[in-house]
Amino acid sequence: MIRFENLTKGFWVRGERKLVIDNLNLTLPDGKSLALLGRNGAGKSTLLQMIAGTIRPDSGRILTDGTISWPVGFGGSFHRDLTGAQNVRFIARIYGVDTDALLAFVEDFAELGSFFHMPVGNYSSGMRSRLTFGASMGIRFDTYLVDEVTSVGDAAFRRKSRAIFRERMANSGAIVVNHSMNQIREFCDSGLLLEGGKVTYYEDLEEAIARHEEMLA
Repeated sequence: MIRFENLTKGFWVRGERKLVIDNLNLTLPDGKSLALLGRNGAGKSTLLQMIAGTIRPDSGRILTDGTISWPVGFGGSFHRDLTGAQNVRFIARIYGVDTDALLAFVEDFAELGSFFHMPVGNYSSGMRSRLTFGASMGIRFDTYLVDEVTSVGDAAFRRKSRAIFRERMANSGAIVVNHSMNQIREFCDSGLLLEGGKVTYYEDLEEAIARHEEMLA
């Protein structure tokens, strides 16, 4: 369960405060894979980071009774001066999972070769995404926060990413940001539409996509 109570977040832009989340009150259903839709700049990544606890709201709160991943596509997830392996060890300790097992899983999954033992600051954005996605998939969460990363890498890596994400979704929920409606349809069963600081839940994914596309038009 994830519940938003009077959640508000804004930023100052050119001397004017822009609300990206405006007094949100909503309870998300358990076990659903939810597409988070909205135009560029609507605040989707900000909402994901607030759910993960990496950004604080201006007011209100988020209540949850399950485990939630960090935002998988968020570039600030890992410390740039530590190696990929050192970051994974740190995450294993934080989440209380077996360090050796997680290291082995991520090293095999992310396919970074010798870069796994080099500082993350040397990684390309795609390499960072592969590392964060691998680390997230290596831990069993009740809800995964995923931002575009199933599109990272070559065709074989994308197939592998989609396969393991689909496997995790058999027992977990997710909130997914992705600009590909084909991938949204592949992974999600309901939708959230963020516009003007308001979030609307749609049980019917196709209705959410249709409203999103109408808004963009």
